[in-house]
Amino acid sequence: MTSPATTLLVIAKEPLPGRVKTRLTPPFTPADAARLAEAALTDTLRTVRALPARRRVLVLEGRPGPWLPPGFDVVPQCAGGLDERLAAAFESCTGPTLLVGMDTPQITAALLAPALGPAGCDAWFGPADDGGFWALGLAAPESAPPDLIRGVPMSVPGTGAVQRRRLVDAGLTVRDLPPLRDVDSAADAEYVASAAPHGRFAATLRRLTPVGAR
Repeated sequence: MTSPATTLLVIAKEPLPGRVKTRLTPPFTPADAARLAEAALTDTLRTVRALPARRRVLVLEGRPGPWLPPGFDVVPQCAGGLDERLAAAFESCTGPTLLVGMDTPQITAALLAPALGPAGCDAWFGPADDGGFWALGLAAPESAPPDLIRGVPMSVPGTGAVQRRRLVDAGLTVRDLPPLRDVDSAADAEYVASAAPHGRFAATLRRLTPVGAR
């Protein structure tokens, strides 16, 4: 992958109460969980915007809001499960493409930099601590087989292992990014905020108080 030629994708949901970060409720209210989701998305978009890219795309379920910075194209997610939506996002791209989600606001430009430069590989894979993955990069998504992502069971402990195996079984050379922790639970939120204490996510978490402590 060469730096200026890379398309960067962020797949996300509009941060609406009751629609995002539902595993944070309890201890947080749905409104506070949505605030944390918006902060995580804001940090993610800020990092992606700072990276060199051919194109930056927000693959969004819902509508963009004031949290969206300039410099992004917005495309709607397709119908279907997460595997279908991820596959469709890649199928809309040609050339080197890197996708990240909105659940790892601790990502930095330095962390993603290896996946944006020449590396002599066909794919990049960022494993998540919960068994999923937080990043997926393909050097040539237009040449990928249709079942590379479709059919991978999502949001289960073996998601990442199955997805990485699909890449290897397709004959792709794979390099790994460091494992990261997704924000799913309140404990995850505290951990991620401590890993990135100067971001908007950490600042938002500091301002919020779990329901039981009010």
